[in-house]
Amino acid sequence: MNTENSFEIYPAIDLRQGQVVRLVQGDPQRQTVYAQEGSQAALRWLQAGARWLHVVNLDGAFENEAASVRNRRAVDSILPLAARFGAQVQLGGGLRTLQAVEDALSAGVSRAVLGTAAITDPQLVASALQRFGGERVAVALDARQGQALLRGWQSESGLQAHEVAQRLAKQGLRTLIYTDVARDGTGAGVNWPAAQQLAQASGLQVIASGGVNSLEDIRQVRQAGLAGVVIGRALYQGRLCLEEALSIL
Repeated sequence: MNTENSFEIYPAIDLRQGQVVRLVQGDPQRQTVYAQEGSQAALRWLQAGARWLHVVNLDGAFENEAASVRNRRAVDSILPLAARFGAQVQLGGGLRTLQAVEDALSAGVSRAVLGTAAITDPQLVASALQRFGGERVAVALDARQGQALLRGWQSESGLQAHEVAQRLAKQGLRTLIYTDVARDGTGAGVNWPAAQQLAQASGLQVIASGGVNSLEDIRQVRQAGLAGVVIGRALYQGRLCLEEALSIL
């Protein structure tokens, strides 16, 4: 669990073919484009006072390597902007090898986020934590009805989310980004009780994601003792003002 003093708000920048997009419930067919360049969104949130950016290479998560190249260029344009504003970047999507993690961290990413590989290749998590430390490596755990999902939410793992979280904690993981896929992109409200239960069951610092729609959602996540919250569509559609959200801190 977490103390409120270290609670963070993470504006999301989801990249697909170089553009900033939001999906509904992880469905690639239900996509809205919000910016043509990743740097446009990054600058907007940095100017609003963001201390962290949550960047995801969706094509990497979907294992579309050709399109993923454009996203990596977008990340390369975001990192110097973040550095200029004194902000940090956590990056996920397609990081499936120790070399990929090292490349991301060497490029200026503060925290590399493993996804599918954390479930399919447990040794990768152990090796990454041993080499880079718990402050620089996190895992994104995406679930639907409590079951962990793989490959950009496209397939089921057959494992319960709490089982995965407990195993990761035993490996030395500190930070987990938990997304309730059924809520993601819907504005239906964040499933903070599930995230809280995951934190209590594992002892991990859990960042909640999916469905954030209001300042009250953020307050609930913080009061639940979670480590932070990722906000996407609500910011892009103007339902939430990042300056107001950050004022909660």
